[in-house]
Amino acid sequence: MKITALEEYGLRCVLRLAMAQDGGPLTVAEIASSEGLTVPYVGKLMSVLRQSGLVESVRGRGGGYVLTRPAHQISAEEVLHVLGEPLFTATYCQSHPGILDVCTHQGNCSIRSVWQVLGEMIHQVLRKTSLADLCQQEAQLTKRLEDGYQITLLGLGASGSGPVGSGAAPAKLRE
Repeated sequence: MKITALEEYGLRCVLRLAMAQDGGPLTVAEIASSEGLTVPYVGKLMSVLRQSGLVESVRGRGGGYVLTRPAHQISAEEVLHVLGEPLFTATYCQSHPGILDVCTHQGNCSIRSVWQVLGEMIHQVLRKTSLADLCQQEAQLTKRLEDGYQITLLGLGASGSGPVGSGAAPAKLRE
């Protein structure tokens, strides 16, 4: 259950378009420069996003890429779905049987229940989070997510002392 580089960078490129939505199209070079990515890699990402219908290219002088819908109408889940695989699928267990042909827990697996619930929780958060939401300041979005999901993100954004990735403890449920 990891976010791939393709998903992370693709989401960042789409967010860059969302932030510039009122300012017109952005070129691949502008997106690449602002996100610290190579032009060919951003070109590949934009091609995938264009084929999915999330972005469109604008030809001519002053052209580039734009979102096909307003940022508040595009969810993070939709973007990640286009760029990658589901976090947990029904075939997940079949691909992790250990040294056996079939997992020993195939008939009764409590771990599978945890993965399924976590996967659905993640999808719910991503489904309810629009690109416009992701354009907010980190502290503002963190507060909204904490309040909406009754959790405290320790060491992150609005509630904590450090930035994301600071090595702080994971989120905990409020009591």
